[in-house]
Amino acid sequence: MHRLKRGEEVPDALAPYLDVDRSRPMHECWVTGHMVAGLDGTASVGGRVGALSTSPDQALFRRMRQVADIVLVGAETVRREGYGPVRLAEGAQEWRRLQGLAPTPPLAVVSRSLAFDWSATVFRDAPVDARTHLITCAAADPKRKAEAEKFATVVVAGDERVEPAEAMRALAELGRRVVLCEGGPTWLGELVAADRLDELCLSISPLMGGDPLPVSVTPPGSGLAEFDLKGAMAEDNTLFLRYERRRGNHHDR
Repeated sequence: MHRLKRGEEVPDALAPYLDVDRSRPMHECWVTGHMVAGLDGTASVGGRVGALSTSPDQALFRRMRQVADIVLVGAETVRREGYGPVRLAEGAQEWRRLQGLAPTPPLAVVSRSLAFDWSATVFRDAPVDARTHLITCAAADPKRKAEAEKFATVVVAGDERVEPAEAMRALAELGRRVVLCEGGPTWLGELVAADRLDELCLSISPLMGGDPLPVSVTPPGSGLAEFDLKGAMAEDNTLFLRYERRRGNHHDR
């Protein structure tokens, strides 16, 4: 057992995440989940994650987007948290250019209903080279789908519902090799159940008493997924844990 020593400094909190080799995913693309939870496991306070996130967590949350080819999020999280297009600092954009990436990754929103305010900043202010993507299914309302195509890049992944495996295959075919999932818990649980989560970056906030909502809500009957702890850091009272999926281990309940 290695004890995490308080006071040891990491020159750049993002550096350990930049050093991760994400070139060998389990399946079509490397999927990283980035979530925050309270000490009691709660994933939100009053329906939103903002009150859980400490200053160190907010800083890392913004910077982690630097590693992604696309940032993935569920529709309800977009609505509740008031999402806009991804914004990166100039230094992060330069790092991406040196890696042969576009300056900023686009946002991808998972939605069956496609019920959005198309004047919202997440669509209106998205750059031309990082247009917001909408991942939906074939059963989506045709009129809403036609309207959505005016404001976003629409990806169909599944028949009656969005299927995580099909969604990841579609993103990989678009050249999105590293997918950063920022929630919500239901969509993260769908990814875990489909064996599509390669990495979990989990911030533990020093709070208790939030909503009875866990970080991941897996569908009924899903098997257990095992992960290996690859890194741990602490800043102030926030703990940062990085896990990778243990290969070849999937236990049915």
